[in-house]
Amino acid sequence: VQLQASGGGLVQPGGSLRLSCAASGSIFSINAMGWYRQAPGKQRELVAIITRGGSTNYADSVKGRFTISRDNAKNTVYLQMNSLKPEDTAVYYCNADITYYSGSYVYTNNYWGQGTQVTVSS
Repeated sequence: VQLQASGGGLVQPGGSLRLSCAASGSIFSINAMGWYRQAPGKQRELVAIITRGGSTNYADSVKGRFTISRDNAKNTVYLQMNSLKPEDTAVYYCNADITYYSGSYVYTNNYWGQGTQVTVSS
């Protein structure tokens, strides 16, 4: 099982980016999926999280600007980021609780994507 994130880049303040993260492997089901970020010299922090049923929760700093969504059929989570600010600059990581097949059994584990850089600068 692995998570592959994409969509980062350089954007001007006020601009938008959309991040995607696709899970692949012997997946039985995916529970909560989320996005975290880590700026230089700071701890990794939760940005947004979404349950399998679609309930969401956001960090106060991104409420009203970011939207998390998922496509369960594609095992993919998205983060639409609007009105970006320089303080949003960070490496963004996706995270998911995944139940997977292994032989005749299923197991649940927590997985991280590889990180994608988002830079907001003029």
